[in-house]
Amino acid sequence: MNAAQTFFEVLWGARMALLGGLATTVLVSLLAVLAGTLLGVVVGLVLSYLRGPLNWLVRLYVDFIRGTPVLVLILASFYVLGTVGWKLNALQAGVLALAIFCSSHVGEIVRGALGAVARGQTEAARTLGLSIPLTFALILLPQAARIALPAWVNTAAEIVKASTLLSIVGVAELLLATQEVIARSFMGLPFYVFAGAVYFAVNFAIERLGKALERRLATDTAH
Repeated sequence: MNAAQTFFEVLWGARMALLGGLATTVLVSLLAVLAGTLLGVVVGLVLSYLRGPLNWLVRLYVDFIRGTPVLVLILASFYVLGTVGWKLNALQAGVLALAIFCSSHVGEIVRGALGAVARGQTEAARTLGLSIPLTFALILLPQAARIALPAWVNTAAEIVKASTLLSIVGVAELLLATQEVIARSFMGLPFYVFAGAVYFAVNFAIERLGKALERRLATDTAH
């Protein structure tokens, strides 16, 4: 029996564990990106439109989180929060840490995108008598979303890659599932290459989705 046959036999035998790990990776990444995006939009709005102490606090939050390694955020969420009475399991702590990390990047993306929209757009909306919420929803948001989308897609891909660090606290994501298979089969290189190919496929799918959204936004804006 050659090495390729052995690899595929082991892969088939471990398929459920690996699929479970992949599902966990996708779930954690999806939850972190969704939560991080929602929080990041709020952060970006504060940085763009508010002044004073709240703006300073949010700026400190963004700079601190962006300067902190993701692994430190994960360990802090899992171990430190438990000491102050907020006990999270490994999956919850991982999602929280990645969402916080995502929010700091999305906040900067939103701030930059809103800043790139010409001020004349807002002035024209005021001239037409549009309220501030309508101006934001109908004028600023569509243009800012189109500007922000490529950077947001890159951030989503970074979250998928950062999810590999959750194996440190015992989350059974794809990397940990792969390492467990390697520990039983002693086939390190083939399974690490396989895991890398799967991560590439996930991030490639995110990129394609981003491109499709870009085209859709461009079409909607043109209309």
